[in-house]
Amino acid sequence: MKKTKAGSKLKPRASKVLEIRVPRLRVDASTGVPEVESCATRIPEGYEDIVSGVVATPAQIRRRIHDLGRALQRDFGKNEWVVVALLNGSVLFVADLIRELEGPLILDFIGVSSYGGGTESGKLVYTKELKFEVTGRRVLVVDDILDTGRTLTAVIRKLKDLGAREVRTCVLLDKPARRQVKQVADYVGFTIPDWFVVGYGLDYAERYRHLPFIGVLRPEVVAETARGTAR
Repeated sequence: MKKTKAGSKLKPRASKVLEIRVPRLRVDASTGVPEVESCATRIPEGYEDIVSGVVATPAQIRRRIHDLGRALQRDFGKNEWVVVALLNGSVLFVADLIRELEGPLILDFIGVSSYGGGTESGKLVYTKELKFEVTGRRVLVVDDILDTGRTLTAVIRKLKDLGAREVRTCVLLDKPARRQVKQVADYVGFTIPDWFVVGYGLDYAERYRHLPFIGVLRPEVVAETARGTAR
């Protein structure tokens, strides 16, 4: 072991696990949508027991929403649209998204429950109906995640049955590996692998929506929550 000039021994350096500070993204050349290839392993302080990796940081979310806003503004022009946000997961997303838009719009909400208290999709139940009339109007549906596709497909069908002139869709996350029906979104924030994610509006059993980033939920949190709700 080496010694210092004063003769004292140097302590061996403790090995460190390399922390990835930001998620690794790859932009799809055909769609322009960022695909998340790997998570950041550096977890914000205080959230280490909740998530195992970060899918999108607050800064990445802000930048991507700004890009989506520009794309929407370009396509919408000066036409008035009815923005229909799906409760509850899209609340944070739609609030930030519409502030990127300059044209006239009406904001409305529709409630559709498909997950219940867990991670598996169940029967679709409408928990809130629209307040505004959509007959003859252009409608933009905003949701937090396109997963199985069942919810978005049902909402699109409902809006068309109500007489909407045009229906487009915008989702923060797309998880194509989970798709059960053929459904795509017109505007996508990020494409992700088959991870169960929470934060920035996304929840597990109505928890963790408040996280300022999007992260992969730890399996032990799912098990602990399930035990708690079963009591």
